[in-house]
Amino acid sequence: MNPARSAAVLFSLALLVPLAPAGAATCPNSGLRTSKVSFETAKGRFTYKIEIAASAQEQACGMMFRDSMAPGVGMAFPMQPPRATGFWMENTPLPLDIIYVSPAGRVLNVRRGTPYSREVLNSAGITADVIELVAGEAERIGLKPGDRVRR
Repeated sequence: MNPARSAAVLFSLALLVPLAPAGAATCPNSGLRTSKVSFETAKGRFTYKIEIAASAQEQACGMMFRDSMAPGVGMAFPMQPPRATGFWMENTPLPLDIIYVSPAGRVLNVRRGTPYSREVLNSAGITADVIELVAGEAERIGLKPGDRVRR
């Protein structure tokens, strides 16, 4: 094979090898503690297995760099102490429903996160917990402000 053709083949192969996104190595996507959460809506009670992003690093990473989420699964971000908060979707390829939960265990508001967006999606008040589910899940179960959340 001539040198020019060899270089062209190597360049083509290099384009096929995905590069790890910046920060991916510092965002663990496994090993988080799990729990369950239930939402009580007008349609009934819906329970999900959730990963708990408890530490500052786990919360900073959240669902970043994950390209899939199994049905019936989500992630929770306990807010200690409870506070008004906002989330964004930078480096997050999945569309998500972001559910803000009051200290009294009631849904404050639900926001739809757009993949890779830097738009800050704010809570509608003091938040004790933020729960992320795959986009469309909140609508599917009829989740709305005031609905009960049990952990």
